[in-house]
Amino acid sequence: MEYRQCARCLMDTTAKGIEFDEQGICNYCRDFELQLKNPKKRIDLHLDDLVKKIKQDGQNKPYDCIVGVSGGVDSSYTLVKVKELGLRPLAVHMDNGWDSELAANNIKNLVEGLGVDLYTHVIDWDEYRELMQAFFDADVIDVELLYDNAMLAVDYEQAGKYGIKYILAGTNTTTEGMKMPENWNWFKYDKKNIYQLAKTRNVKITTFPAFGTADFLKFEYGKRIRWISFLDYLENYNKFEALKILQEKYGYKPYPYKHYESIFTRFYQGYILPEKFNVDKRKVHLSTLIISGQLSKEEALKQIQGKYAYPSEKELKEDIDYFLKKMRWTKDDLDAYVRRPEKPHDVYGSEKGLFVTLLKIYRLLKGIK
Repeated sequence: MEYRQCARCLMDTTAKGIEFDEQGICNYCRDFELQLKNPKKRIDLHLDDLVKKIKQDGQNKPYDCIVGVSGGVDSSYTLVKVKELGLRPLAVHMDNGWDSELAANNIKNLVEGLGVDLYTHVIDWDEYRELMQAFFDADVIDVELLYDNAMLAVDYEQAGKYGIKYILAGTNTTTEGMKMPENWNWFKYDKKNIYQLAKTRNVKITTFPAFGTADFLKFEYGKRIRWISFLDYLENYNKFEALKILQEKYGYKPYPYKHYESIFTRFYQGYILPEKFNVDKRKVHLSTLIISGQLSKEEALKQIQGKYAYPSEKELKEDIDYFLKKMRWTKDDLDAYVRRPEKPHDVYGSEKGLFVTLLKIYRLLKGIK
């Protein structure tokens, strides 16, 4: 397809399945607008009723909800609001060895300022590096599957440990609701894919808390634990207003782009994705803010200038050097990696098909379209 960008947002023909109407508006825009009008709340209750239910179900337990915190704006603000509403959260963090110093300080200031307990699961660095190396060797796109999958596992495991029924996440429609193109990432519950790739390097998984379809069924339907996009319950959630509150009350320091609280995520999204896979996730992140009315397209275009999501060449070079040292690579290793063609995840084995099939059966039984 000849290159084309949406007339309204930043999505373009690098996104698989993109279509444009007569006005040049893309299907990602149109689909997201429908979500904004009718967010799919996990539990169809008003905020006050949801809070009341969480409190009731959490009686006689040390905590009544789990809040996963990465150090980013959405999860940080979720923890603030949950505490303001009188809930008793356990903050949960997953440390994979790539936390920025800024993120660590943001989390520390937040939990101390709010007076909440923090549980941090630390993955053995040698184990995690070997798992990352397996993903790099395989040339699959979603190296961040490792972090996202482990975070799911840690949140659910802590909820199960304390008999907690609610995981209140910073995921939300307003700032994250635009669909991620299917060629830009991979299925996040794919424990099988992680284990199969681990086998390619004989990695022994001991501290990595993988999460798959069976785990989802156990926690969601066996233990009745619900993952809830909490910010969807707030009226008119605005990322920039949330950031201002975090800065003024908790000494929060912002990041230049979404998910840059992790050094690897910054390097992965800012350099690896555009260089090896021709993917720039700033397009979907900023487009979401455009359509939700929090950012103009003109301002978004200013923020997305340049191939790499770095304020300067100096900062990009610093991250390259840090990545090479931490992964024990040479610059030649990195150059060879970005030159190799991409391979699909399911070449190495996947449980995505199983999950999709089970979901279809469930929806059929429930009469859900």
